[in-house]
This record gives sequence, structure tokens and C-alpha cells, in this order.
Amino acid sequence: MSPRTGGAPRLVRPLLVVFLAASALHLAGLLGGVDTAHLVTKPLLMPLLAAYAVARGGPRLLTAALLFGWGGDVLLMPGADAAFLAGMGSFAVGHVCYLRLFGRGRVSLPAGLAYAVLLVTFVVLLWPGLPGELRIPLAGYSLLLTAMAWRSGALGRYAALGGALFLLSDALIATGIANWPQPPAHDFWIMLTYLAAQYLLTRGALGHHRNSTGAAPGAYGERSIRI
Repeated sequence: MSPRTGGAPRLVRPLLVVFLAASALHLAGLLGGVDTAHLVTKPLLMPLLAAYAVARGGPRLLTAALLFGWGGDVLLMPGADAAFLAGMGSFAVGHVCYLRLFGRGRVSLPAGLAYAVLLVTFVVLLWPGLPGELRIPLAGYSLLLTAMAWRSGALGRYAALGGALFLLSDALIATGIANWPQPPAHDFWIMLTYLAAQYLLTRGALGHHRNSTGAAPGAYGERSIRI
């Protein structure tokens, strides 16, 4: 795990509040069909969460994972096939950062088997409905994402839940590409699970980093931040 020292404790609470406010505005815009709220807030979400992680003195690999997530967010906004592949590639690099962050920590073998069965079943069911040019890239990306979701358990229950929600969020995107029936407010559920996933992965990584470095709680603003 790449360490980061210092941080900016005074900025921890303001950055978290702004991230949560921007997330709420973004989700409200999706529910209300307000495109302006979506376009303005989406590029801000991951940079705000990354800044919060930096202020908490978090590891560099966490910051990198969040910023590659930001790259994916922005690249997916146009909706073109080339932009979609580039966005998926940016997310893939973010997952590699997460995997390096998780290191060789212990994870559940039964959970790994369950994730493997889920991956194979989902790809087999999804395959016929996917555009031909996206089948191989999506299958490879799904394998990487599933590995990240499983390995996230190395950082504790918050990160494990975050990894699972990330998998769910991208599964909702994939079913849309394959033209499966979609739930109401499809985009809202994608972003809700995605934002929760990134926050929980961040929380898990920061907590693990604090414990492994023996940093005092005050260095991360933990006396006042319990969210």
C-alpha cells in the first residue's frame, strides 16, 4: 500500500459535506429529469471524494483509483461507443489501483467461489444481447471488476460492501446495454449504488490505512467525523 502522510484535518468535514451535497443534488437531478444538475455535478463527485481522501491522509493508490473513476465518469457522459470503451478502460485502471491497494490481505474463499459463479452466469446470460464489438471488452472488464469486488474484503466490511455495490452498479449498466428490461429510474439506481460503492471503498481503505500506520484518530478528523 502506498502511504501518504500529513493530510489536512480542517478540510475533512467540509469536503465530506460538499461531496454528500453534490451527490444528493446529482441523484435528485436524475430523479427529477434535470439534465443541468446531472451535467454540472457528475464531473465534481470523484474529485471531491479524492480530495476528502487526501485530506484524511489516505494512501496514494486510493486517490488514484478515485481519479480514474472520475475519468470513467466523464468519458461515459457523451454516450458514444468510443467514449464508452475509453471510460471502461479508465475504470479498469482504477480497479487495478484498488487491487494493488488491497494487497495480499485475507479474503473469503467461499465468497470468491460465489463471485466466480455469479460472473460466469451473468456473462453467459448477457452475451447474446451484447453488441459484438463490446462482448470481449465487457467480459474482460467484468472479470477485473469481480476480482476487485472479491478482494475488497481484505480491507474489512465497509470495503467489501463497496466492492459488491460497484459490481451491482456496473451490472445495471450492462443489462441496459444488452437491452434487458430496466427498473424505473434506472440511471438513479446506477449512480446511487456507484456513489455508495466509492464512498464505502474509501472509508474501508482509510480505516485500514489508519490502523496499519498507527495514526492517531485526530490526524484524520475521526473525532468529529463518524459518517
